[in-house]
Amino acid sequence: MKITIPYKPRPQQAMVHKKLDEHRYAVLLCHRRFGKTTLCLNHLVKKCLTNKNFNPRYHYICPTYKMAKSIGWDFLKYYTKNIPGTKFNESELRADFINNSRITLLSSENPDSIRGIYSDGVIVDETSQITSELIDEVITPALSDRRGFMYMVGTPAGMQNILYDYYNKAQADDKWFLFKAKASETKIVEKDELEAALSVMGEAKYNQEFECSFIGNIRGSIYGDLINELEDNKRIGGVPYDPAHLVNTAWDLGYTDATAIIFFQQINHNIHIIDYYENEKEALPHYVEYLKNKDYIYGNHYAPHDIEHTDFGSGYTRREVASNLGIRFRVVNRTSLEDGIHAVKMILPRCKIDSDNCSDLIIALRHYHRKYNDKERVYKLKPVRDFSSHPMDALRYLATGIQEQQLTNKNRQLIAEGDYRIL
Repeated sequence: MKITIPYKPRPQQAMVHKKLDEHRYAVLLCHRRFGKTTLCLNHLVKKCLTNKNFNPRYHYICPTYKMAKSIGWDFLKYYTKNIPGTKFNESELRADFINNSRITLLSSENPDSIRGIYSDGVIVDETSQITSELIDEVITPALSDRRGFMYMVGTPAGMQNILYDYYNKAQADDKWFLFKAKASETKIVEKDELEAALSVMGEAKYNQEFECSFIGNIRGSIYGDLINELEDNKRIGGVPYDPAHLVNTAWDLGYTDATAIIFFQQINHNIHIIDYYENEKEALPHYVEYLKNKDYIYGNHYAPHDIEHTDFGSGYTRREVASNLGIRFRVVNRTSLEDGIHAVKMILPRCKIDSDNCSDLIIALRHYHRKYNDKERVYKLKPVRDFSSHPMDALRYLATGIQEQQLTNKNRQLIAEGDYRIL
């Protein structure tokens, strides 16, 4: 029997349907009014009607029951009303089809109520509002018996949620399908509507809701635009260690606060940032041991000028202590904060960053910002001092250290001089 449902996907949606059929896992970042709910529910309907397994079960999970009832349920009934033999259960938000397949709408409000289910496929809507426990303890076990699929869908809402975590994972793992739909690129929403939304919402909120920006809610972001460009150019993702090149490190040293270490390789003109480590209230031997436990072969270790400060307890500088432990630091010349930020902006377009090993570094890059002075209506010159400061300081030392190394190499003597006289 040929069944026609009242759904004609747009070209972007048709492409997504095809890619979803090829992947078990996916992250879909969609701007408002893209039609993600319509896309997802119709994808589940197709799966239900084409699955020949015994009693196929599919689930569409929303953050709240109210959201599932008011949005998803009406769409599901509309697109399946012409399918013969379909039965709807209003109390359980469930649609049963003639081949014994089923789509159930669920909420994440009470994870214990949905433990023990099995599923051929799960779509999680507004994933930024879902807890990691639901994914790890409920959904993943439910998919294991039938090797079901899991698609995470939503619009960015900051970086402290699992949508951002899995977005980073999808960038580094070829098994995941990653799709980002920006309103400026899809052209689904008319231009005058976008302009009206921008005037009402403001640029920050607009970028978050319509341009799928994770820094949309961070005013005064310093490196945000550059990170977006890196993502658009596919320079954030899987960046494996290349044993043919040395690994350099850049440090921001601390004890009462955090110590941050960036691991990178210089390959031709590119800078591959392959790893990142951060800890606090640990002495220098801890970090030296951490480096030695890695399989990397090291080149230069860059550190700020304060590594030369003498510890009054031991009478040694931290540079001397590190040397005794087997780490010889190159001290980066002291520069102004703004010069260091400029140096980072100059090298970032050359960088490739591993989204899995360096997720904390990427979060810091997005978050590092200047505070807006509402009274004077200007941004303060000095960036806000918070969790992002230490990794960004390490990145500044990386940038300035590389520049100094290039200048040193330019002045290196390449030809031996033999016409000299011994005094």
